[in-house]
Amino acid sequence: MKMYVGNLSFSTTESELNHAFSEYGTVDSANIINDRDTGRSKGFGFVEMSNNDEAKAAMAGLDGSQLGDRNLKVNEARPKEDRPSQGGFGGNRGGNRW
Repeated sequence: MKMYVGNLSFSTTESELNHAFSEYGTVDSANIINDRDTGRSKGFGFVEMSNNDEAKAAMAGLDGSQLGDRNLKVNEARPKEDRPSQGGFGGNRGGNRW
């Protein structure tokens, strides 16, 4: 099961995230999402656990708990939604402006 972990401190490492979830079972992966331009954490990540019972226990145990100086938000990850194409910088290019 893939879980979304939000409200992470910008200084939280993937190792710390892995350690927190590993108390509930085997962690397959723990990834923190970084900004493409700055490389800085965006404050959220994803953790995958193959055992659903362990993942549910981790969600129940860690949602609202403190990691670093923040209270975590943990829930089951939703599939990534496709964003509609904006065709560049947006706006109605080439259309009637008035």
